[in-house]
Amino acid sequence: MIGFAEVCDAVAATPAKLLKTERLAAYFRRLEPADLEPAARFLTGNPLPAYDHRKIAIGGRAIVAAARELWGLAGSELSLAYRGTGDLGEALARLYREPERPGLFREELTPALFASLLDDIAEAKGKAAGKRREALCARVLRACRSGREVAYVVKILTGDLRIGLRESLVLDALALAFTREPEAVRRAAMAAGDVGAVALAARNGTLESIEVRYGAPIGFMLASPVTFGSSYREFASGSWLVEDKYDGIRVQAHVRAHVATLYSRAFSDVARAFPEVAEALGRGPDAIFDGEIVARREGGALPFRYLQPRLQRVAPSEALRSEIPVAFVGFDILASGPRFLLDVPLAERRAELVAALLENDGVWLAPQQPLESEAPAERVHELFEAARERGNEGLMLKRSDSPYAPGRRGKWWLKLKRELSTLDAVVVAVEWGHGKRKAVLSDYTFAVRRSENDPELLAIGKAYSGLTDVEIAEMTEWFLAHRTGARGTYGFSVEPSVVVEIAFDIIQPSTLHASGYSLRFPRIVRLRPDKPAAQSDTLAEVERIYNEMLEREGVTR
Repeated sequence: MIGFAEVCDAVAATPAKLLKTERLAAYFRRLEPADLEPAARFLTGNPLPAYDHRKIAIGGRAIVAAARELWGLAGSELSLAYRGTGDLGEALARLYREPERPGLFREELTPALFASLLDDIAEAKGKAAGKRREALCARVLRACRSGREVAYVVKILTGDLRIGLRESLVLDALALAFTREPEAVRRAAMAAGDVGAVALAARNGTLESIEVRYGAPIGFMLASPVTFGSSYREFASGSWLVEDKYDGIRVQAHVRAHVATLYSRAFSDVARAFPEVAEALGRGPDAIFDGEIVARREGGALPFRYLQPRLQRVAPSEALRSEIPVAFVGFDILASGPRFLLDVPLAERRAELVAALLENDGVWLAPQQPLESEAPAERVHELFEAARERGNEGLMLKRSDSPYAPGRRGKWWLKLKRELSTLDAVVVAVEWGHGKRKAVLSDYTFAVRRSENDPELLAIGKAYSGLTDVEIAEMTEWFLAHRTGARGTYGFSVEPSVVVEIAFDIIQPSTLHASGYSLRFPRIVRLRPDKPAAQSDTLAEVERIYNEMLEREGVTR
């Protein structure tokens, strides 16, 4: 893995995409086939192929335990190194040293050997699985010959590579390395569900032989947000189709031989959690669908909070299934039988979807209608309010000629929704960020006052998006100067005087926070230096917004 670490460092230090691609291509060319397959996969941040549903169930605690045993580390050493990096891999890289008890034989960690050890880790089961995984982790670390190797094997083990490298760049590098058409490489990757297999096919000139692999989830196409109440200039050209934006969980359904597998956005198989949906989809033909699982009532979708109790059950009881029935709302199709449809325009994919999706109680076809050319803002708002009346989040607006672009967030698909409200809350604790924000305090825990007469602050959530890099850097200095004590492993409590305006989608009861509530998708709108903590919002304001939300949904408490 020495060469792997070197190319990762080179890529991380290179802002130019072309230079990243060239460096990766040069690395791929010099690899043996046995190393090429896993190395290409590792560079996308994945320890296993996308279709391999096993887990590398090893956490930071096991990795740290293996490192301490191998190198004789003191706890204070690791704490200091982590605070300086905000990254476990980089922290352990700083502490790398020769093993305290060198063995008679020391392996060289190649990509092929690392892939074999990862396979053994994924296979570890039973009562002694934890010890087995820790021993395998120690074997991996022992085989490393440098701190940089340690950094990257830990990043892969923890699923946190983050070197400014997207899968698309890895695919472009494979095309360059073996003189293949980039489009052919990308298409093969979407079909195979494994960059490693595509790397070998590109090397061997067999890309055209790769077929659609059912059971290998494909990246979800993403939508860009549109500001509610704007001029909506985005819709002034082109032909647009309008759908409701459903308030459920996004799912990709692979139906093969009357068996349906359901993948979440994290590519986890959630079919056991929604057996009625899997069974209903399984009645239809072989196809890959994109859609949303929603809680249903009287033929309509309910807000997300009704679905939430189902998310906490891997195998729901009959009683729970009866209490919270669910349905799959299909709005796109990615494959039909052996045919890939990603390049087919949306309007044509819609016809394929209508033909393939077998509607029943557990499977619905998402209604869709055209948006009139140059529709005025009033028409957009009319459609939006109608969607909200149906209990949905807002609108999805899609270009009728759009391809299905996995993992991309462009202007083909747009989403329009309106935040529920905002709260002025007090920051009570902060944590170091991750990736490019590992050196700044970017994660804020915030709270509201118990009442106008009781200033006790009750936590209600955490947010890490909304502020600019400049604002975060400035606030990091302030928080470091106003820390009041330790709070958890990666952060600390701070003087409760900074007020932030927080936007969110819904409020829901929660036992995780002292306030008894939590916010869904909280985002920092702005800092409020004009407002003292003594004037921040109270629990009564939270309850008022919550009760108004219930009233709009027709729910009485």
